[in-house]
Amino acid sequence: MRVLVAGATGVIGRQLIPMLKEIGHDVVALTRAPGGPDAGYETVVADALDPKATASAVDKAEPDAVVHLLTAIPKQLNPKRLASEFAVTNRLRTEGTRNLIEAMRPAGSIRVIAQGLAYAYRPAGAQLADEDAAFWTDGPKQFRPVVAALLEHERLTREAGGLVLRFGHLYGPGSSYAPDGEFTRQVRGGKVPIVGGGKSVFSFTHAYDAASAIAAALSTPATGAFNVVDDDPTPMRIWLPQMAQMLGAPAPKKAPAWLARTAVGGWGVAFMTSLRGADNRHARSQLDWRPTYPSWRDGFTADLAGRH
Repeated sequence: MRVLVAGATGVIGRQLIPMLKEIGHDVVALTRAPGGPDAGYETVVADALDPKATASAVDKAEPDAVVHLLTAIPKQLNPKRLASEFAVTNRLRTEGTRNLIEAMRPAGSIRVIAQGLAYAYRPAGAQLADEDAAFWTDGPKQFRPVVAALLEHERLTREAGGLVLRFGHLYGPGSSYAPDGEFTRQVRGGKVPIVGGGKSVFSFTHAYDAASAIAAALSTPATGAFNVVDDDPTPMRIWLPQMAQMLGAPAPKKAPAWLARTAVGGWGVAFMTSLRGADNRHARSQLDWRPTYPSWRDGFTADLAGRH
């Protein structure tokens, strides 16, 4: 299969391309600048926000499938400015998705797999979210444009007969949770407290497992959306101290939500106190997919100790 990967140099793309090549797919990367001689794969050049350039690139690539992993998320996020810092990513999930899909003619002739989020669900206590759970459209003000863009992104993908893979909190090489990542740096410095009891439940996804789910999805006709997360949804009050211990960092301090709000805003507090874990049973059954790292404990140990 000839696969066009939009977002080839991102956290997932860097895991995905060698995986696809190893199992025999031809890979073409959609990039905004030509790849160097050592890229190891074909490239077509276009800004996905430019519809004419995108159409030309897709036409040149002649793919059987398109994998949409495009984001533009800053390495260091200010949660009080999430809406503005996600503005380009939101456009890539709306305008960029529309441009890619409109470039695929005739409609439905090309398999589409797109990256979504498995932690945009409306809070509902300890109950894990399946794919029918409602998104948090009335959540913190800074998060609402992100959710609106995700909904449009999924609508466009579904109408094209595609599949959205909703990934959890993404970790692995190149991520914020990597040994040299921004979140890890803050944990090492003792700058990430447990806020309001640390009640947010995190469903993590290692980048390698995200890539393996995409590879599995390419060989199925599945449509709609699946949560692609590990088997071990865990509250922040549990995983954060264990991560700090793995790093030899100070134990996280505790902070009341009202005090943290002044530093990180409403979304920052919600991130630490209100997020809902996700159920991966549909990805496991419909894609015949299993995470290589069934728990964040396994993945963090491998990453932070440098073992893969």
